[in-house]
Amino acid sequence: MPAFRTLDDLDPRGKRVLLRADLNLPVKDGKITDMTRIERLCPTIAELASKGARVIVCSHFDRPKGKRVPEMSLKPMQEALARTLGKPVGFVDDCIGAEAEAAANALKDGEVLLLENTRYHAGEEKNDPALAQGFAKLADVFVNDAFSAAHRAHASTEGVAKLLPSYAGRLMQQELEALDAALGNPQRPVVAIVGGAKVSTKLDLLGNLSSKVDVLVIGGAMANTFLAAQGHAVGKSLQEAEMHGTAREILAAARKNGCEIVLPLDLVVAEGFAAHSPNKVVGLDGVPAEMMALDVGPATVADVLQRLSAAKTLVWNGPFGAFEIAPFDAATVAVAKKVARLTEAGQLRSVGGGGDTVSALRHAGVSERMSYVSSAGGAFLEWLEGKTLPGVAALEG
Repeated sequence: MPAFRTLDDLDPRGKRVLLRADLNLPVKDGKITDMTRIERLCPTIAELASKGARVIVCSHFDRPKGKRVPEMSLKPMQEALARTLGKPVGFVDDCIGAEAEAAANALKDGEVLLLENTRYHAGEEKNDPALAQGFAKLADVFVNDAFSAAHRAHASTEGVAKLLPSYAGRLMQQELEALDAALGNPQRPVVAIVGGAKVSTKLDLLGNLSSKVDVLVIGGAMANTFLAAQGHAVGKSLQEAEMHGTAREILAAARKNGCEIVLPLDLVVAEGFAAHSPNKVVGLDGVPAEMMALDVGPATVADVLQRLSAAKTLVWNGPFGAFEIAPFDAATVAVAKKVARLTEAGQLRSVGGGGDTVSALRHAGVSERMSYVSSAGGAFLEWLEGKTLPGVAALEG
C-alpha cells in the first residue's frame, strides 16, 4: 500500500484543520434518514478537537451544479453533527471567501465549524485551482476523511491537498487499510463474491479481481449472462445476450490467471418479480421458458459455503439474488450469516461494499459482524477495479 500520512503524524494543536468529510446523507422532508456517515466521521472530528485543533468541516451535498439550491444546504447537518459530537458546531454560509475566512480565523482550539456545500461553486467539480486556493486560505493543514469522494478529482478532495500538508483521517485510514488487507496484501486463499444485474457495468471489476483472487463467485443477474453464454437456457431471466462473447473471454482470462470462477449450480425461478411469487428450484437446464431466475438455489449456497470455510479473505460486492423481496433473499442471507460466523471466529477477514451490498448485509443483520463494510459506493468499486483514486493519490508521499 502506498505510504500516506495519518493523524498519528500530525500535532494539530492551535492549527486550523480543513477536514474534507462526506455529508452527502439521505434527507427526506428536511430530516436525515440515515446517520451512518456522520457517526463514522465524528471520531476524526472528536480526536482533532480533543488535541486542540480548530476543525473546519467541508463537504458536498447532492448536485446543485454550481448554484445555491436551498434544499441542498448543509445547514441541517450542523445540528446532527453537534448532537453526535456532544459539542457546539458553528456554521458559515459559504465555503470560501471573506465570511468563511473570518469564521475560520475566529475559531479557538477545540472548536468546530461547518462550511456550506462545496458544490455551490461550479469550480468544485472542475477542480478549479482558484477554488482550491480559496479552501487553502482557510487552514494550515488538510485532512481528507471522505474516501467515498476520493474517486473524484475535485477542488476539495484533490486540488487543496496539493496546497497544504495533507493527512488521512481515521475513516479514510480504515478504508485504505481494510482494502489493502483484502486485495493489496491479503491472506490467501482469497474469495471474491460479485453480484449485480449487468456484466457490462462490471467488466473492469471482474477483470481486475480475476487477476488477484483465487476464487471468484459470480451471482446476481449477471450470472445468467455467463450461464447463457455457456449454452444454458435461462428463460425470461434478465441477461445480456450481447455480452456472451465477453463472458466467455472473462472465463478464459480467469483460467489463465489461475482464478477459479464459480457459477450457480441451481436456480430459484418464478414467473414474476414479486414478493412471495410462486417459485421452485431447478437445475441449470431446467429453467422453464416462461420463468425467470431470481436467486441461486440451495446446491449453489452449499458450494459457496464450503469454499468460504477454506478461505482466509473475502471481498464482497453485490447480492446473489433479488434480496429486496422474499423469498429471493435466501441465498444472500445464508451466505452473509456464514461469513459473519467465520469472521467472528477469526477464520476470515471479510470486506464488503457497494450500495446494494451494504443494504443486503444490513438486511441479513450482519453489517456489524464483518471485518469491514465500506460506506463508499463509486470509490469502493473503482478501487476494486484497480483504478487510481485522485483523492487518495494526493495524500501519498
